[in-house]
Amino acid sequence: MQATEEIGRRVLVLAPIGRDATTVADLLARADIVACICADYDALLAGLGEGAGAAFVAEEGLFGHDLDRLAGWVAAQPPWSDLPIAMLSSRHRHPQVTAWRRDQVARLGNVSLIERPVEPITLVSVMQAALRARKRQLEIRDFMQARAAAAASLEALVEQRTAQLQAVNLQLRDEMAERARVEESLRHTQKLESLGQLTGGVAHDFNNILMVISAGLEMLEMSDRPERRERMLRGMRQATQRGAGLTRQLLAFSRSRALRPETVHLPRLVGDMAELLHGSLRGDIRLQLELSPDLWPVLVDPGELELAILNLAVNARDAMAGSGTITISGRNVVEDAINETGEFVHLAIRDTGSGMSEEVQARVFEPFFTTKDVGKGSGLGLAQVYGFARQSGGSVAIDSEPGQGATITLRLPRSHQAPTASAGLESHVAEATGSSTDCVLLVEDDAEVAAFVEELLHGIGYEVIHAASAKAALGALANNRQMAFVFSDIMMPGGTSGIDLAREIRQRRPELPVLLTSGFAGAGGDEAAKLGIEILRKPYGLDDLRAAVARVRGAGPAAEHIASP
Repeated sequence: MQATEEIGRRVLVLAPIGRDATTVADLLARADIVACICADYDALLAGLGEGAGAAFVAEEGLFGHDLDRLAGWVAAQPPWSDLPIAMLSSRHRHPQVTAWRRDQVARLGNVSLIERPVEPITLVSVMQAALRARKRQLEIRDFMQARAAAAASLEALVEQRTAQLQAVNLQLRDEMAERARVEESLRHTQKLESLGQLTGGVAHDFNNILMVISAGLEMLEMSDRPERRERMLRGMRQATQRGAGLTRQLLAFSRSRALRPETVHLPRLVGDMAELLHGSLRGDIRLQLELSPDLWPVLVDPGELELAILNLAVNARDAMAGSGTITISGRNVVEDAINETGEFVHLAIRDTGSGMSEEVQARVFEPFFTTKDVGKGSGLGLAQVYGFARQSGGSVAIDSEPGQGATITLRLPRSHQAPTASAGLESHVAEATGSSTDCVLLVEDDAEVAAFVEELLHGIGYEVIHAASAKAALGALANNRQMAFVFSDIMMPGGTSGIDLAREIRQRRPELPVLLTSGFAGAGGDEAAKLGIEILRKPYGLDDLRAAVARVRGAGPAAEHIASP
């Protein structure tokens, strides 16, 4: 600030003739203006380099000098600077002198001409006006410098803050990476725990099943009493049914089991299940159905849906220590999404039982998780419901509080087709029984399984020719040998599967029915569907085989039904 004031009061005076310089300096000093007398043109240029508020120049002080130097200094001023110059003109009116003055005014920019003789008040007022203008310029300079300094300081601060943010971001990134590693390790641990729980549960249940079968076989060998043998056989049959059900629930949970989606009318399906549901509940539990006839049809596997409803009803029953009510209701729901609109039917099973805590709800769909006592539940019922809902293109949700009961809602996709009429199996039973001359080609590489299947086929009236491979089966069909149908396993050694065999039979003997079987979830499902061939999933019983044979022999090569596991 002090430098600006000092420079703003300083006037350079170049008047080399007579006493003009001292006179001007004296007049300016009386007006509190600092006058610096320059001895010559070079001194003026040096003074301009040091800084000045204005310049007072007698034109004769410029005669004969290289004025490009002064013009160059004027042109090189920074944008904020425009030095005021007062030029004292002589009395010469010669055209060349006039032209010279005009040229200097143009070259030197901010020039004011003062003609002789000069009144002191005029001189002082001109110089005061020049200094005021110069002061404004210097203030602008200081402001610009201050602004530049502030901008530099701000930029430095921004760089500092940016560096700090980068450091924080790096630290946060490292922490996120570490958290991801910890979460991945936790997920891995949870997977191992779930796998251990799953294998332990499967081993427990199947050990019980095997115990019944192995003990029953030993008792059969030891006992000769018909009623005792019948009791043992009944127990072993029930054990195998439990094993098949357990496998079925596991496949549903893993969503690897092939479903048979059909258009289903829910009020009709649940109504047909009413007797089964009543038989599965206690006498003190009331079943209430609230299914409006105008419910949309849904596209699901009806057998799996019945199993899901039964599992939910049994779980609801076990959640009620005393009397209570189980309500099955449904409603049509249109769900608006970002890109499309979904239409679903919400099928809800509500109970008045003990309800579930948040911790139980978080784990209720895990396989083998159960709150029941040991031996009173496998922990796969709700896992089957979850797997069925997801594999059907829907979902399942729980709404429950301790002591307030629970509502489990199945979200099922709407079908725009007419409901499928359920064809009973009874009409096919007679057709499934072969005559004494009917012969079946059984293709099975496992000798023990083949022996049992032969007995089953004998039980429904068929003679059996056994082939252990696809190649042997094609040999058995040579010379148009008559067969009622071909029953082949899908997975066989030798590089030729049951699907390949069925495809070859279709080319050679298109009129010959083919029935396939497999114990692998989903094996050959897509290829068999393209060929229109049914797959009977293992394990199966006599009634299952009889019904499948009836469908195959009734439908012939055009059958498109894929049996459920």
